[in-house]
Amino acid sequence: MKRIMIVGQSGAGKSWLARRLGDRTGLPVVHLDRLHWSPGWVPRDRAARDRDMLDAAHLPAWIIEGNYFATCHTRLARADTVIALDLPLPLRFARVLRRTAISYGRTRPDLADGCRDHVDPEFWRWIWSSRAEMRARMLSVIRAAEDHAEVHHLRSPREVRAFVSRFERGIEGLSVHAARA
Repeated sequence: MKRIMIVGQSGAGKSWLARRLGDRTGLPVVHLDRLHWSPGWVPRDRAARDRDMLDAAHLPAWIIEGNYFATCHTRLARADTVIALDLPLPLRFARVLRRTAISYGRTRPDLADGCRDHVDPEFWRWIWSSRAEMRARMLSVIRAAEDHAEVHHLRSPREVRAFVSRFERGIEGLSVHAARA
């Protein structure tokens, strides 16, 4: 496990899982939201953003979390492991609400400097309105990865905890040593 791609909808736990796996493996973690946003929640120039995302995907080893489907094909082609977090909408809503309350007014580690967490009704509408399309795209990533990568389609917090536990115990080839090889 040298190149781990984590996808999932907002609030699924992509950033948390990436940090956790990064801590255990020593693999560099790339948060795509850090590459997408400039301070003050201003989207970066698309060409520069896509170039940085593609550069990250061409590194020899990584954990990249985030969707950004415009550059997904390169990450997907290089990934040896794909983790899809496919959690229910009510749980994801609750998680986004909780993380906003906890980090309100501060910048989370998975965001660009100067992107302070805040209540954003437009973001909440996007989570709701894009749920079917984003899930369909995530499922297409899973299907495309099945022929060349180890795929973990995790559908509940219990499945995520079990995956992390297996990973940390080194079961099913998910050992830290394999990740550093």
